[in-house]
Amino acid sequence: MSTLLEFSMSPMDKGPSLGRYVARSIEIVERSGLPFRLHAMGTILEGDFGQCMAVVQECYDRMRKDCARITCSIKIDYRQDGDGRIETKVASIERTLGRTFDSKKT
Repeated sequence: MSTLLEFSMSPMDKGPSLGRYVARSIEIVERSGLPFRLHAMGTILEGDFGQCMAVVQECYDRMRKDCARITCSIKIDYRQDGDGRIETKVASIERTLGRTFDSKKT
């Protein structure tokens, strides 16, 4: 069983530059040991539902210690018959395109 959970969490009361708050969440994500991918608009976790939600909860608890207002978006994709989808979903697109996908190309 595999859950992909994408989330984006940030304070709304700390001005336009929020990198240091997001970085604290990424440290929590790394400590979780779950496979993850960081991208420009959020983070994708892979694990069982409870594991993924526990990471989001920990990020929220840390952020609310010094942030008066927080926004969080969560998107969940559950599939009963697959693990490793954080990699295989991209690999499927690469096979369809017939090439390696490089998101850093300009």
